[in-house]
Amino acid sequence: MKYSLCLILMFCALPMACAQRLGIYQHGTVVRMRMGDCQSTRHGFMVAMGGPAQTAGEDCPEYTLVSDKVVFVIVGKFSSQLIPLADEVDFRFHNNELAVRVDDGGHESKFNIKQMTLRSEWDMIQKHIENQMSALTQPTDSSLALRTRD
Repeated sequence: MKYSLCLILMFCALPMACAQRLGIYQHGTVVRMRMGDCQSTRHGFMVAMGGPAQTAGEDCPEYTLVSDKVVFVIVGKFSSQLIPLADEVDFRFHNNELAVRVDDGGHESKFNIKQMTLRSEWDMIQKHIENQMSALTQPTDSSLALRTRD
């Protein structure tokens, strides 16, 4: 009995270990989180037929996940799908979704992909935003502006 239980346990753990060794997981960091409407993640037949009703006020997490080459904006399907910020996660594509696995957890959570951007483009946009913010915070000397008009 112990032998068969051990064998079953080993076969259950094998796919996760093989997936890591084969390198199907990519690595990324969660840099942003905000809460959005869960209704926007429901599509197709379930919406048309009414599906399982969610409360109107329920919010789902929306994360920005930065990897080496691509930045993803992913949306959880339920309000309980939480990932800690600044946490290194493993992810892979699975049936038009992103399957995310947090390092300390052995299970995957499925997220809908809302947006994908190249990392180089995202970095350029972030730098532009930082430059605009720093320009707004720099004090302007109004007396100097008045003198140049005269």
